[in-house]
Amino acid sequence: MAATPRFRKDAVAVPQVSGEKHPVDETLPPLKMFTSGLQHVAAMYAGVVAPPMIVGPAVGLSATETAFLMGASLFTAGLATLLQTLGFWKIGAKLPFVNGVSFAGVTPMIAIGKGEGDNAIPIIFGAIIVAGLVGFLAAPYFGKLVRFFPPVVTGTVITLIGVSLLPVAFNWSQGGNRTATDYGSMQNIGMAALTLVIVLAMRKFLRGFLQQISILLGLVAGTLIAIPLDMTSFDAVRNADIIGFPTPFHFGAPQFQVAAIISMCIVMLVCMTESTADILALGKIVGRPADAKTIEGGLRADTLGSALSPLFNGFMCSAFAQNIGLVAMTKVRSRFVVAAGGGILILLGLCPMAASVIGVVPLPVLGGAGVVLFGSVAASGIQTLAGAAMEKGENALIVAAAVGIGLIPIAAPDFYHAFPKDLLVVLDSGISTGCVVAILLNLAFNHLGAKKDAGTEETAPEPAFVH
Repeated sequence: MAATPRFRKDAVAVPQVSGEKHPVDETLPPLKMFTSGLQHVAAMYAGVVAPPMIVGPAVGLSATETAFLMGASLFTAGLATLLQTLGFWKIGAKLPFVNGVSFAGVTPMIAIGKGEGDNAIPIIFGAIIVAGLVGFLAAPYFGKLVRFFPPVVTGTVITLIGVSLLPVAFNWSQGGNRTATDYGSMQNIGMAALTLVIVLAMRKFLRGFLQQISILLGLVAGTLIAIPLDMTSFDAVRNADIIGFPTPFHFGAPQFQVAAIISMCIVMLVCMTESTADILALGKIVGRPADAKTIEGGLRADTLGSALSPLFNGFMCSAFAQNIGLVAMTKVRSRFVVAAGGGILILLGLCPMAASVIGVVPLPVLGGAGVVLFGSVAASGIQTLAGAAMEKGENALIVAAAVGIGLIPIAAPDFYHAFPKDLLVVLDSGISTGCVVAILLNLAFNHLGAKKDAGTEETAPEPAFVH
């Protein structure tokens, strides 16, 4: 039986009178267009700059180079968003769909770049380009594969993404530099704890737009408190240009390694699965249900955006699900509003000084906010698993094995030390290994030789409303 997508209960179709323009295709007054687009940028900003902020130092980049990566990520997120909202030919869902750097690729990219020195970023970019092109070619056929990515698989992978990123937040909370004399000091951890409390309090007591940007406000508040404590540095801002362009292949020509490509292709499958669920949910929310053509166009925009991002020094792009929640909350359904947000992202990417402002934020402050940011990703995975028919013993076993194996690189970082280096690119990424295990076990238990129970249906992956 065909998969039946499930949606939030508050998703209501918008009636359309014949001859009237659909709310998705409406253009709003310029001021409202700009402010609504800016709201989308505020809701996603922290999620866009966090991956390059993690990957940069992990592969040996300086603060200035990491700031350059963050600006490039803003720029490419804007381009990918314009591909989705405006589109051309058969590319783009043409829905109010925000794209940005995917968290799913962070741990695999760190594993790819480990020990590669100056070649780290070129190897990562080469793998992303190939994965993007493979995904673009697979987009027309991916709808037929979605049934192999039910909630038991996607929920497991999303949970592993969040859990794999939490050690980064804990390292930031201690100061980020293990060789520093104040690493793990009470001041650093206290600042992280204070920022965490501020973010939680803002989330509790603020409403509407301010609640949506509570993490951003928490970062600002934590930084202001840290200034008199001499925990901030303005060097990145002083050294940044006001206007700049993300020079193509700034870190060198892309390099292509088979193991790295395989790892990023696995990440691409995860991203395409998430995007499919998000397109289905967004179509329902805006009253324009997504058909096969819409899904195909959306996935083409995702994958093409990912393939083009490394040209401008950006990473793999995918849907930002929290912005779908913002559309549902504000009831502003115009895709041109989100396109305006994409334009704002491009302008931010062309202003290195704007991108470097995040460098002022002390790492302990980022760590405190990161606990919420990365923990919410894991919580989204758990929420997805709640609809994965866990009462079936096989599904519980799939999750147990996939999560257990996916946690090996976190719990025992040297577990695979005797394996060949090429294999470590995949094995050192709990997301990649956990995803492979979940897919294979789901095939073994729920597809090969399995009979469906009477009256049951496979369901499409639940959209996770936190990126």
